[in-house]
Amino acid sequence: MDKTAHIASQLYTNAQNIARPTKAESGDSDLFAQVATDFMDTMRAGEEAAKAGMIGTADAHSVVQALAASELAIETAVTVRDKVVEAYQEILRMPV
Repeated sequence: MDKTAHIASQLYTNAQNIARPTKAESGDSDLFAQVATDFMDTMRAGEEAAKAGMIGTADAHSVVQALAASELAIETAVTVRDKVVEAYQEILRMPV
């Protein structure tokens, strides 16, 4: 019985090593984190430009440009979200 527990422990350890993300897989998560950071930076820049436009310290061209960039970022995020939801629903419809 002790031998079986030892073998099970070794198999579990091997499974953990196999399931551990490799460098290529972790690069994908780094890419996603970079995209999310860029999105938040764009949104913050749009907010700052809007605030500066309201108090009159920014010209109209820079405000419009920053708001257009924010709008594009939001539209992109919504499109990606819709595609992810659509893919998830498609997976749920697959027969098992």
